[in-house]
Order: sequence, then structure tokens, then C-alpha cells
Amino acid sequence: MAGYSDAPMRQLAAEQGALWTVSEMISARGLALGGENESLHLGRPYPGEVGRVVQLFGADPDILADATRKVGAWFAPAAIDLNMGCPVPKVRGKGGSCLLQTPETAYELVKAMKSATNLDVSAKIRLGWDSDRSVEIAQGLSEAGAAVITVHGRTAAQRYTGEADWHAIARVAASVPTPVIGSGDVLTPAQARQRRALGVAAVMIGRGAVGNPWIFQALASADPELADPEVADPEVADRVPDLPVRAAAALRHAELQHHFYTVPHRHRPGELKVASMRPLRKVLPKYLPELTELHPALTGVETIEDVRALLQPLTPEESVTMLAGHSRYAGSRS
Repeated sequence: MAGYSDAPMRQLAAEQGALWTVSEMISARGLALGGENESLHLGRPYPGEVGRVVQLFGADPDILADATRKVGAWFAPAAIDLNMGCPVPKVRGKGGSCLLQTPETAYELVKAMKSATNLDVSAKIRLGWDSDRSVEIAQGLSEAGAAVITVHGRTAAQRYTGEADWHAIARVAASVPTPVIGSGDVLTPAQARQRRALGVAAVMIGRGAVGNPWIFQALASADPELADPEVADPEVADRVPDLPVRAAAALRHAELQHHFYTVPHRHRPGELKVASMRPLRKVLPKYLPELTELHPALTGVETIEDVRALLQPLTPEESVTMLAGHSRYAGSRS
């Protein structure tokens, strides 16, 4: 979720009912060797943010241990995660899914991270590099002390093609005493409920939450019409909000972006560096898929004023109020 799961998106997901969230992955080498500091946006929490896991990638135990210490001191996360699942070429050789080829190295990395913190250390894996070795790897990670193991149901070679194999994830969950979280192709509350029933401790939602934070509402709600798979009417439980509520959510996302990334200017004392809306260009249209005529303007926004001009006409006051925490979903967890 690099480029997506930053502090504004995590905050919006938490407001909508997500149990916990994970940062974008951060280079352990960049932290340990001094290229980054406590102002690093990738790890910096939103003010008051809780339940956040900071994710590191790397392949050297000493460097990961040092980075783990810095993450704990700078960002006060709920836990620290080792990325063993990213398949993108720029990460190869530096950690990510490459570790699936040498899982013994990964076990040593988890041990090194644990030795550097009192926080829980978790790991996110794929099924394997080019074949399914997930049970073997998960068992090794469990013995190394991983507190949680997240399994994405594809190999690294598959990248994001094909379908995630949730039966393979279920086999992993049945093979280790460590809680296993399943990941892959969860786009609706119904899919999350079905896959949770396979025996995993929880379901991770990534791309399915982009422009769709209310997916967490149904899963976190105490309302049996929304949350219980035995009771829920799928047409009710999986219904997306009306256009005004979705427009309000998109505007809320942009406001969070503005407040988080507007910071003191590094080279001009007394001035602020105002946040750019460019990172949201790929996200905002997903809130309003039916308004195709608005998409060109949304993909060209520069400032918060640009976003407000486009979305405020679509957001009556009651929608904004509900999103701010006065709906029946506010503060719900499961």
C-alpha cells in the first residue's frame, strides 16, 4: 500500500471502524544510517493516532534492530512489522518478498527485531517466492517469536495477477499457534466475512479500502444487520453510502491530507509549506466512480481549495456531520 496507507488514510480508516492500521513500508537502512529522522512522514502518526503498526523492510539483522529501536523511540507504534511480501523490483535484494527465498534469514531478522524492542513484532508474507512454502515459513516465523503473521494469498512471482488463494491461507492458520491474518482480494464486507470464516484471526483490507473506508463500518458495527454473516442481508450490509456521504468522505480525506502535510517550511522560518493534493489525484475519483465527468478535475487538483470547490457542492451539512462522528457507526470496533 505504498503511496496509499499514509497517516490521512489511516486516520480516516480508523474513524470508520478499522481495528488497526499499518504504515507504508519504511527502509530500515534509511532509518538506521541516518538518512531519515523523526519527522519522516512515512512513520509519523496522525495526532492522537492509536493502533498503528509501523512496517519496516530490510535484510540485515543489525540494521533492522537499530531501525526497530528508532521506530519505537520516534513514533510510539502499537507494534512493528517486517515486510516479507513486497514484490516490486526496487525492493529486491533489500528485503521484501526476496526473504521468501531464504526464510532462515527472515527468522533471524525477526529475532533481531525482537531483541531491540518490547513491542510486538509481526511479519507479513506471501505464499512463497514462486511456489507455496507458506506453512513452512509461517512455522519458522512463529518459532522465531512473531506475534502475528499476515499472509497474502499469492506468490511473489504472481505479483497481483490471478486470485488470492484463501485455502492456502487457511492451511497456514491451522498450522501455527500464532494468530494469522489473511490478505488478498477483499473488496466487500461480504468477502471479508466469508474469508474470516475460514479460520483466520482477522482479515486485512488494502486496495479494497481505497476510496471505500466505510467497508470498515459494516465489519466493525454492532448492528447484526451489518456485522453478523448469519443475520446480515447482503443488500443492506454491503450497500455503499449515498453520493453525499461519499463526497463528504472524499473531502474529509483531503482535509486530513491538508492538516497533516502542512508543516513549517524548512528553509523559511515563520512560513508554512502547504500540503499538495497531488497524492490524492489517484484516490479521489474512487470515492465517486459514477461521476466520470468530474474525474478529470479531481485528477488535476493542486490545493485543498481545489478539492473544496469540487466536492462541497455535493456534501450537504448532514453528511459532513455524520462523517465527523455522529452516525450510528461512530467509534465502533469488533
